[in-house]
Amino acid sequence: MPWIVSFHVIFMVTWFAGLFYLPRLFVYHADCKDAPGNERFKVMERKLYVMTNIGFIGTVVFGLILVFAYAWSAYAMTGWFWTKMVMVIILIAFNFYCGKLVKDFREERNIRSHKFYRLVNEIPVLPLVVIIICVVVKPF
Repeated sequence: MPWIVSFHVIFMVTWFAGLFYLPRLFVYHADCKDAPGNERFKVMERKLYVMTNIGFIGTVVFGLILVFAYAWSAYAMTGWFWTKMVMVIILIAFNFYCGKLVKDFREERNIRSHKFYRLVNEIPVLPLVVIIICVVVKPF
């Protein structure tokens, strides 16, 4: 089990690196006024989104292995586990929303300002804090 937990955490860190940095790229991209910079951000966003999805898929796969191979009977009836699952679903939805934004920028359909993306940049923070507290403290 330590190997599975290790890979789950490694992929989770990769996923969160993307979830934190991709919206930051959107901030800069929305504020970009020149064509070469615009094209550079498109490439950076696409490549980062691919890496973010690798982290997302690895996190989910190893998380499911942990739950169903080791922990389902122990955690299925705990509140903290289901709170964590809700936060994970929110993060998955956010991940797909970021993919939509990457596509919008790629197709020149962005209608939001850099200020909007500064707010979007903060979205993954709350689920991360809640998940860490749930897993480490197991408050309920």
